[in-house]
Amino acid sequence: MPVFVFFIVLSLAFYLFYKIQYVRSNRPMERKWLSAKSSMMLGLFVGLFGINTFFVQQSTVAYAIATIFIVLGFSSVWAGFKAYRHFTPYVKQEAAEWDKSS
Repeated sequence: MPVFVFFIVLSLAFYLFYKIQYVRSNRPMERKWLSAKSSMMLGLFVGLFGINTFFVQQSTVAYAIATIFIVLGFSSVWAGFKAYRHFTPYVKQEAAEWDKSS
């Protein structure tokens, strides 16, 4: 399905974007925050890939693998979101301290 392919490519692009920002950052909390965001995008990529597999291939093995991809992908999105929420106040505090020292 073209809609899923669009979102799969979009989530992969955002994953690469956040990983590049992760490498370029030198603040420790911001790096953890960006890692959580990239984890969510990678999980979304894997989960949507699993959903797309349901529509493209109709075999028992494909259904089993797609189910595994969906469960792993969306559990990664959930864990990444929890980490994102956890690190957001620390990133704001770190950014405020960074601006004061500059």
